[in-house]
Amino acid sequence: QVQLVESGGGLVQPGGSLRLSCAASGFTLDYYTIGWFRPAPGKEREGASCISSSDSSDGSTYYVDSVKGRFTISRDNAKNAAYLQLNSLKPEDTAVYYCAAGPTFPRGCTYYPDQYDAWGQGTQVTVSS
Repeated sequence: QVQLVESGGGLVQPGGSLRLSCAASGFTLDYYTIGWFRPAPGKEREGASCISSSDSSDGSTYYVDSVKGRFTISRDNAKNAAYLQLNSLKPEDTAVYYCAAGPTFPRGCTYYPDQYDAWGQGTQVTVSS
């Protein structure tokens, strides 16, 4: 059974940090593109960040402008998991964060949610003083 499970969300003060984890079961994550998504105004899910699969010829990452320099995406193939490090958090980062797995793309990764096949249940991040 293909499954993604997020964890690591919580309540944090502005300027604080969290590390979100995405554990995969039922498939090998390193052959998939990984994306982290969250709701945004006018969008059900916005691509916050993504990382290409190990099979991609372009081992790239992507970050939406609002999180560049603050969030870092990574993957640990040995643990069959992916991560999103959230630093310098702002109240506007408050959201449910979802991880998703999609196929290998020839060039890097994609931030379009309809390109992803498997989704986790989400983990809540709340940034508030």
